[in-house]
Amino acid sequence: MYNALVMKILLRFSKKYFWALAITVLSMLALVGAQLLIPWLIRTLFDLVTTQGQLTQETMSTVTRLALIALVTFLARGLMQFTRSYMAHIAGWGVVSDARKFVYEHVQKLSLRFYEDKQTGQLMSRIINDTDLFERMISHAFPDVVVNVLTFVAITIVLASINWQLTLYSMAPIPLVILALIGFSKIVRPAFRKRQHDIGELNAVLNDSISGVRDIKAFNRESEQLERVEMGIENYRVSLMTALKLMAIFQPFIDFSTSIGQLVVIFFGGQMALQGTLSVADLVAFFLYLEMFYQPIRALGMSWEQVQESLAGFDRVQELLEEAPDVKDPAHPTPLPVPLRGEITFEDVSFSYNSNDIVLQSINLHIPASHVVALVGPTGVGKSTLVSLIPRFYDVNSGSIKLDGIDIRDFKVEKLRKNISIVLQDVFLFHGTVRENILFGNPKASDEEVIKAAEIANAYEFINDMPEGFDTVIGERGVKLSGGQRQRISIARAVLKNTPILILDEATSSVDTETELLIQQALERLMKGRTTIIIAHRLSTIRNADQIVVLQGDTIIEQGRHQELIAINGLYKRLYTVQESL
Repeated sequence: MYNALVMKILLRFSKKYFWALAITVLSMLALVGAQLLIPWLIRTLFDLVTTQGQLTQETMSTVTRLALIALVTFLARGLMQFTRSYMAHIAGWGVVSDARKFVYEHVQKLSLRFYEDKQTGQLMSRIINDTDLFERMISHAFPDVVVNVLTFVAITIVLASINWQLTLYSMAPIPLVILALIGFSKIVRPAFRKRQHDIGELNAVLNDSISGVRDIKAFNRESEQLERVEMGIENYRVSLMTALKLMAIFQPFIDFSTSIGQLVVIFFGGQMALQGTLSVADLVAFFLYLEMFYQPIRALGMSWEQVQESLAGFDRVQELLEEAPDVKDPAHPTPLPVPLRGEITFEDVSFSYNSNDIVLQSINLHIPASHVVALVGPTGVGKSTLVSLIPRFYDVNSGSIKLDGIDIRDFKVEKLRKNISIVLQDVFLFHGTVRENILFGNPKASDEEVIKAAEIANAYEFINDMPEGFDTVIGERGVKLSGGQRQRISIARAVLKNTPILILDEATSSVDTETELLIQQALERLMKGRTTIIIAHRLSTIRNADQIVVLQGDTIIEQGRHQELIAINGLYKRLYTVQESL
């Protein structure tokens, strides 16, 4: 059933705010009761005036009593309006917050393969903008529909008690309204969905533009990027106006339909009053209640707009929630060995991102515990892909990878990754302080441990020279730091995580010689006693590796220590000779 998943989630989260929703509905019903009382007071006063015709102590007492009842009713109405609004928003925004957490948690569980063709701005829009529409369903549409249906029933009973024939006449426009609701939902929901898609596209363009502002300025592409943003803004404006135009057509149509009912009552009610079958007081009361009779119908029309708008958001959120992670925990996970030695074995491993693109084929590789293994080869042969299979960023298509003799697919993903540290060439640092970014490796570490990690990573000196030391804010993606500084903070983070397995993906390829030496010294301290896999750009940095693995095409073609591979006179020697000659 369409939207069944999202509706199930909403119902689950709504239970948490049951009392807020219950108070909302009760206050709305009390509000309706107060509104129903006003026409009754006017009818009683009108009847008093027409029957008594003069001011006496008794009639004055009745008028005073009616006025006091009206005062209390107006005060109660104001209190109920506040209660309805406040409690509805407690429930609505509470559900939105819980839904956003749930959707984000789901997105976190998705495999890296899912993110390969997704824009960050679109995902952000689904988590923020689309879930934002849930509030309209919970705070407005749901309680409004419940209360308006009950109000419609209550007022129908009141009208029928005054004159059942006139009540039937007043229901003439209802079939027309029902047809309009059905037709409107088929037209407007796609329009709302298009609007949500376009705001997601706009978010994506803005995210790219702001994240890539340095490159935009460096290549002098401001005008082209401005055109992209302007196009995104314009597309959103057009889709928004299309949806608003449909809404603007729908509500007047509902108002016109209910006006037909009023015309029918004027025609037949006037005849009844002139014929004496309906008293003037009853006719006045009927007209006062008639406005209230059509008000729930108009309100249902507005609620229907909110329902369709919310359902458009539900559609997009459901698409996201239906995405399943490629990498899953086993039904009965095997506990990791304690202590974990870090022995890694690739047994006939093959992998491809899609069926037509084989990246690795028949990979057999044994990495003893605490050994240092370097992966080398031309660009694009799958070195980074090979190491990304170890923490299960992707799962192998065939074969197996074993850790201390156990298939890594038998472990919980979280437990497996807790035992692997990764230092990448393209370091990602969060907007925050130096301390916060180092603590990302181990949030429970003490200040002394943070300082020690920085010293091991050869980062303490430059951190200490910064204006506020470890509490210096480094900007988004560490924009205030040099490449070498970012790299050393990344190493400090890995030091603090303190895992038996370490993966270094070209960690020194984009820095100057002096910085490379500092980083290399830090890495040597970090590698001690750990199973280390290095993807090397500069082959001079891996001469002392316990094993060097050479990849070409989609498989391993050479293995051995540095001197052994030089003696083979194969690809490794050619690559090494070329670099030495530069």
